[in-house]
Amino acid sequence: MSDRQGRKQAMDKVVPTQKAPSGRRAVPAAQYLRMSTENQTYSIDNQRDAIRDYADIMGYDIVATYKDAGRSGLNLGGRPGLQQLLADVESGRAGFETVVVYDVSRWGRFQNVDESAVYEYRCQMAGVRIEFCAEQFANDGSIGSDVLKAIKRSMAAEHSRMLSQKTFIGQARLVRMGFRQGSKPGLGLRRLLVDDSGRPKLILSKREQKSMHTDRVIVVPGPPDEIATVQWIFSHFVKTRQTELEIARLLNKRGVMTDLGRPWKRESVRTVLTNETYIGNSVWNRRSSKLKGKAVNNPPEQWVRTEGAFEPIVDRKLFKRAQLIHKTLYLRMNNDEMLAALKNVLARRGALSTAIIDAAPECPAASLYFHRFGSLLKLYEFIGYQMPRNCQIIAAKKRLKTVRLKAIDDLLVAIGRTSGQATYDLRNGILRINDEFTVAIEIARCGASVFGYPVWSLNIKHQSQPDIFVLIRMSPGDLVIRDYLIAPVREIVGISELRANNGAQLDTYLFPTLSPLITLAERTGAENVA
Repeated sequence: MSDRQGRKQAMDKVVPTQKAPSGRRAVPAAQYLRMSTENQTYSIDNQRDAIRDYADIMGYDIVATYKDAGRSGLNLGGRPGLQQLLADVESGRAGFETVVVYDVSRWGRFQNVDESAVYEYRCQMAGVRIEFCAEQFANDGSIGSDVLKAIKRSMAAEHSRMLSQKTFIGQARLVRMGFRQGSKPGLGLRRLLVDDSGRPKLILSKREQKSMHTDRVIVVPGPPDEIATVQWIFSHFVKTRQTELEIARLLNKRGVMTDLGRPWKRESVRTVLTNETYIGNSVWNRRSSKLKGKAVNNPPEQWVRTEGAFEPIVDRKLFKRAQLIHKTLYLRMNNDEMLAALKNVLARRGALSTAIIDAAPECPAASLYFHRFGSLLKLYEFIGYQMPRNCQIIAAKKRLKTVRLKAIDDLLVAIGRTSGQATYDLRNGILRINDEFTVAIEIARCGASVFGYPVWSLNIKHQSQPDIFVLIRMSPGDLVIRDYLIAPVREIVGISELRANNGAQLDTYLFPTLSPLITLAERTGAENVA
């Protein structure tokens, strides 16, 4: 591992500089530091200074530092510093009996206050106490301190909820003012960055975001050929009343691509036909995820709508006619009606698949079946259809391969945005990052043990052994990514499978995203000049 990699580790050992007061033996202790992006009051340096002063008074010798810089305190996921702290404490590797934290909110703003208590309790059971140097109570287990700590935990959680609400109010206000919130506006449209006076600055590309807090984004018409395609879709749909699938086939036959550079599907045409941005309207908050929770579809009364926010590229009357026809052609089906339509297709075709469902005019899109029933396998159970075993295996392998390649592609793009360099060798399946270390990325379906508990196979098969091994673990059903194992190869040699709980030492290497690899690949300004 290079020196630069060492600087990127979540836990960095520091050489103690303070000495115990005269006549007192220095007590080894660790410090935990965390800063999100909310303000500089809780900056890492400010916390470190306060803990150093506290350690001088208490006679502590800070022998280890665990930190999570720029990390949310809402959950344990994505906080390698706290995960490493728990792993060291519970494994007996910790050479200290006290951990000093600035205050209760730095330990975490967990929305369930019991979660905060659990992690502190795990440390106490391992013989390590937690002290909060900036709180007005001693964390000594007394009734008074426990009550105050519980109040502080609730206040920390409430702060995150209030901050989330304030952020939502601010975003909603910008939408009502005619500014864009979100990324892709759609085919035929572009995002224009403007300054605080409304003067245009530049057109943002697909993955670009504004860099200045005072800048704003509006939607403007895009290239003429894309505008012509959008207008043709609306006019052709209204004149011929052809289905979304038929229009998608016509566009593909002409060689026209979507705004993502992909062939057209039924869903792609539907997205165009129902996008109010084309008539200048801004609709926001159709779908939301608050406080790291699961994304949900919001009812229409919660949408934030602004009419006439942008320059339209589709006539409003034509758009309204398209909506009326769309509702006529695609009457909303309940679950029983959707299943009945699928049974008719099965009786006629003798088999079912995503392609067959999408090609059936009497059925909604396969994506809607996914949304309603969770997966095609569950859907098939409802209508008594047994998918051929070989088809199941082939479909599952194909889907997992697509997920893996997309993860690799997204990682390469993200590393490029940090000014790092990454290349992928298709022959051996190895990524080389900044010519400093290599990474292998594999994927594992979620299996079941003899007792029914989830398990994932872990098999390092690469001839040229990488420095870091990544395993994408799928959730039950193998449709959604559960998490990522990101570990040095030497730490997982001899391990053949993973379970839901593998012990603190191994679970330390589990992350909700690939952000640790992106962090490792970051280039500082000095490195770029060099």
